[in-house]
Amino acid sequence: MDTAPLQDAGETYRDAVEADVSALVALVESAYRGDTSRTGWTTEADILEGQRTDPEGVREVITAPGSRLLAVERAGELVACCQLEHRGDAAYFGMFAVRPGMQGGGLGRRVLAEAERLARAEWGVRQMHMTVISVRDELIAWYERRGYRRTGRMTPFPYGDERFGVPRRADLRFELLVKELG
Repeated sequence: MDTAPLQDAGETYRDAVEADVSALVALVESAYRGDTSRTGWTTEADILEGQRTDPEGVREVITAPGSRLLAVERAGELVACCQLEHRGDAAYFGMFAVRPGMQGGGLGRRVLAEAERLARAEWGVRQMHMTVISVRDELIAWYERRGYRRTGRMTPFPYGDERFGVPRRADLRFELLVKELG
């Protein structure tokens, strides 16, 4: 499933390996939790405390069959990542993180486009699926501008499972977003 590294705007895309786990956990945490995440626009610090992921979860994505974790580097430094999981005619997109100080400059758009390209080219899928916390209006709007549509299909937030964070509000749910890949 490995592909040759791709270049775009100085970024190198590659499959993550187990040696990347600690750096990937730090990247994901920095993009979503705590004060560091507030320097970017993807923060969840106002709705969730605690961890966003852990080494076991990242390792599982890296090693699971039909799954890959795309690591994105610039000048040898990890700057972004995303999960792709093959699910029949669709791919699931998740664990998407861009270093907070680099958000808003087009890197996220390029990573998402590369993930969609890889899913089509390697798995022949027709759709990309993702779940987003339904109260994340600005984030959902960002995905809609990139061709994703809201489905209205909700799944409950795993309240009580601190592996996903500690909610600061009682109305959290995940909404499925879908994009036709053509």
